[in-house]
Amino acid sequence: MQDVGAERKSKTKPNGKKPPAEEKKQYLEPEFTKVRVVDFDLKELVVLPREIDLNEWLASNTTTFFNLINLQYSTISEFCTGEICQAMTACNTIYYWYDEKGKKTKCTAPQYVDFVMSLCQKLVTDEEIFPTKYGKEFPNSFESLVKKICRYLFHVLAHLYWAHFKETVALELQGHLNTLYAHFIVFVREFNLVDPKETCIMDDLSEILCAPAPLPALTPAPSATAPSPSSQNHVTER
Repeated sequence: MQDVGAERKSKTKPNGKKPPAEEKKQYLEPEFTKVRVVDFDLKELVVLPREIDLNEWLASNTTTFFNLINLQYSTISEFCTGEICQAMTACNTIYYWYDEKGKKTKCTAPQYVDFVMSLCQKLVTDEEIFPTKYGKEFPNSFESLVKKICRYLFHVLAHLYWAHFKETVALELQGHLNTLYAHFIVFVREFNLVDPKETCIMDDLSEILCAPAPLPALTPAPSATAPSPSSQNHVTER
């Protein structure tokens, strides 16, 4: 697996034709966006703890997101085939794969995801890039590689929503996907790991899911009423 890059092309298909009109985004419907597996502020999970080194924190979270997004994709991978997903699409955007020499590769969505996961696996398990031994220094290129990983992982999340949300709902996993997506977006925003121009195609969903979860509705207390004259002179036992 070569170290590769990716380029985004918007509002066009590989054959140069414009895509059909934007489909209704099922994942934005309130009945689905309200489904989460946690109900607290995710910002609390991503803020750098005082006693933790920044690179250590980035490494730990990036590795976790890689594993979770890989797992989330695996739940619908049987539906993401070369016949169904002939290109890596998300919101009328098509992602193309480029190798280290700049050669453009036309690939299906499952091929693209395989490239992403193979590259991420290679990076996060490389002791020279993601050191796990105490005292081992992170390379100067570490932050740029984390940004590359996060950009690719965002592409996979966007494709999951755009092309496979129906299957995710059928598996009753939309709560896990929503929580994972919101956690990831809050994290990359906190540390400026993905260019907003890259994530803007999903801003409508991000603004909904990254907002603090609404508090559960409280049952209104019974309204106080003045006691009737007949009840003023005795006490009711409870």
